Amino acid sequence: MLPLQCAAEALAWRGVVIPDVEVLGQRVSAVVRLRHDVHDWRSRNGWPPESDPSWFRSWFDPSLHDQIPVPGVDLIGVLVPENRIDRALRSCGTLMTLAPCAVVLPATDMDPWPLIELDYYGVGVVTIDAEGTPAPVVPAEDRSTEFGPSLFGRWLLEVLYAKVLDLATTAAPLP
Repeated sequence: MLPLQCAAEALAWRGVVIPDVEVLGQRVSAVVRLRHDVHDWRSRNGWPPESDPSWFRSWFDPSLHDQIPVPGVDLIGVLVPENRIDRALRSCGTLMTLAPCAVVLPATDMDPWPLIELDYYGVGVVTIDAEGTPAPVVPAEDRSTEFGPSLFGRWLLEVLYAKVLDLATTAAPLP
């Protein structure tokens, strides 16, 4: 099993790991869950994933608000691979406004102070040893409700919806 999938499972994030998603200038992996009922409805009613940012400009027009589809996926969490713990807070800082965020680090002896700081801010930590075995060190907290929904977050859900459907056409059935 891939290390990021193992890290997601160690955090009890059940979903599909979508690797190499560019978010706010960073390459991260997103863990999403397809909303089958919404996907079925959107498929029947001609609402494919809409990842074109220009489409979202229409959201600023209140007369079009009844034409916005429900998101086809739930964002369970964001995994950010890092080599050093001192980069973890910077890597997850903005991303934690969207969903729980966890940094994935190589297993080494760690100074407890950075772990305390990450725990304070709700950033999760998972270490992966040389054999690929994950160990959750700090649980990730969902702080996204403190920041509220955003147009960017909604657009990201459409991008992830498109990516999870692309994965479904090339892989096994989605959970």
